Amino acid sequence: MRRDPLFYKLFQQSPELLFDLIETKPDNASDYRFDSVAVKEPKFEIDGVFLPPENQIGAVYFCEIQMQKDERLYERLLAESTLYFYRNRDRFNDWQAVIIYPSRGLEQSDLYPHRTFLDGEQVHRVYLDELGEVRDLPVTVGAMVLTIVNEAEAPEAARDLIARTEQAALTPEEKRDIIDIVTSILVYKLKNLSRLEIRRMLGLDLTQEPRAIREAKEEGREEVRGQEAIALITRQLTRRLGQELSEEMKLRLSVLPLPLLEDLSEALLDFTSLVDLEAWLEVHPMTENDRS
Repeated sequence: MRRDPLFYKLFQQSPELLFDLIETKPDNASDYRFDSVAVKEPKFEIDGVFLPPENQIGAVYFCEIQMQKDERLYERLLAESTLYFYRNRDRFNDWQAVIIYPSRGLEQSDLYPHRTFLDGEQVHRVYLDELGEVRDLPVTVGAMVLTIVNEAEAPEAARDLIARTEQAALTPEEKRDIIDIVTSILVYKLKNLSRLEIRRMLGLDLTQEPRAIREAKEEGREEVRGQEAIALITRQLTRRLGQELSEEMKLRLSVLPLPLLEDLSEALLDFTSLVDLEAWLEVHPMTENDRS
């Protein structure tokens, strides 16, 4: 299951969620925005960064979703974080890093070289399986934990989240966002069921489209959202594949409709070479409806 896009959507919709997971919470937490940033010389991108408002000096938070074991994670994360902080020292007065694991078993084995950071106040490690039961957690945190709940228990946990979301003191838009995320998590976990079947199982209104598609169809929004999606996916592919995309490939991506771009943003996390991208494009051709 490719969880990164789901976590990133949650963080984009609710940046304060990061601070709910750790003890550190700036006074202006609600003003932070979630983004990806690039660092030049050497060139690399950091996908998960929480930035304070442009006109305020504050701490920058780096976030890593780590669902597979990486024995050099801390070497890379600490190097990238400190270099980005160095390059932007005038804008930030501190840096923090948050690593989210499904469990302790997936953490890097050799921690000794990084003991000062890991035992200090700058690096926060979150283990989803230690946060508690979904039903006892705030709905946004519960949605994160839902990603590691086993398939047999996931539908009941999802229904609980949706019920509490509908009763929460949230705007209709915020409620739809969370419900869309919960539905997407179930789509990935229960691969034998379609999204329509899952929405029916969760007791949702079957006449409503997922929020991402609905927004894309609003007048004057599809082109803007499409351009933003293409720019983000191009950056992700460049980093994932370790090479710049050709102009021809960029052109092929630029004509993809928003639903296919959303699918690609999740599929690319499994790519290891340009061949994988080519293969994905071959099996996801545009239909006449997409072109219209």
